[in-house]
Parts: sequence; structure tokens; C-alpha cells
Amino acid sequence: MALTKKEPRSKFYELLQAQIQNEFHASQQYIALAVWFDNEDLPQLAKHFYKQSVEERNHGMALVQYMLDRDHHVEVPGVKDVRNDFSAPIELIELALEQEKEVAADIATMAKAARAEEDYISEQFTQWFLKEQVEEISQMSTLLTVARRAGDNVYEIEKFLHREAVGTSGSDAGMPPVAGGAL
Repeated sequence: MALTKKEPRSKFYELLQAQIQNEFHASQQYIALAVWFDNEDLPQLAKHFYKQSVEERNHGMALVQYMLDRDHHVEVPGVKDVRNDFSAPIELIELALEQEKEVAADIATMAKAARAEEDYISEQFTQWFLKEQVEEISQMSTLLTVARRAGDNVYEIEKFLHREAVGTSGSDAGMPPVAGGAL
């Protein structure tokens, strides 16, 4: 039975609402990273993080659509401040990896809450996001490894991103519907 918009929210739906803010924050943080790379004339890194921003936005809007589909009131949240001050590309990539790990933990907590509430539809909904986080963490870990090996030669990172299809694996295949349509 779908909960109506007037009924109190379960723990799962409270976490889901919070995750919408987390996804939008991640999107904004990735824009900040992309802009920093753009300003440093590193177009491949900038392009990579602009794409990551759109992906996170789409994830947030998929969560919105799920709440709408389940007849829950959605509050569009503001986002926390993003970090804009960096001194080296590796800092940005480390921040991105940490952010992806935090999102993975948040999604796992949502899945646990859904299971504890015997909301198997919502538990199933979280599965795509859990799989996605495995890919995101793996890709960001690889990028960090490449950045560490490159050291001060950021153009090696640029060449790697140009040569490899990092973040373009079509990982959004099977993604839940996105409110307003995916960008």
C-alpha cells in the first residue's frame, strides 16, 4: 500500500528525502570541480566532472520521481556549501572519491531501512543505486590512482581521460525514471 502524502513518513522516506539533498549537493560540488579544472585549462578533467554533475542531478531527480510515484510529498531542498578552494588536481579527485563513498554508505542505509520496514518495493528501488555506487567508486579510484602516478604532470591525467572511457560506460542503463526526464 502506498502511503499518502498526509501520512507520516517512514524512516526510509526520511532518508530518501535527505538523499535528494545529498545528490543535488554532489551535483553542485562536481560543477565546482569542473569549473576549477576549466579555469586551469584542463578540458578533459573539466568535461569529466561536468558529466558527473549531470549524472548526480539525474540521480536526485530519479529519487524525486520515486517519491512522486509512491504518492509522497517531495520537498526540493537547498544544497550545502560546496568547496571551491583547491591547490592541486589530486585534492579534487580525492574529494570526489570521498563523496562517492559517502553516497554509497547513505544508499546502503536506505536499503537497510527499507528492509527493516518490510518495504520490499523500496528495497528493490535502492538496488540500482547500490550497483551504480560500485561503478562510481571504482572509476573515481582509478582516476585517483592515475593522478597519483602522474604526480605534477597533470597532462598525463588529461591524456588518460581522453584515451579511456572513464565514466561513459552507459552505467545509467536501467536507471529508474527521472522526474522531468534525464539530461
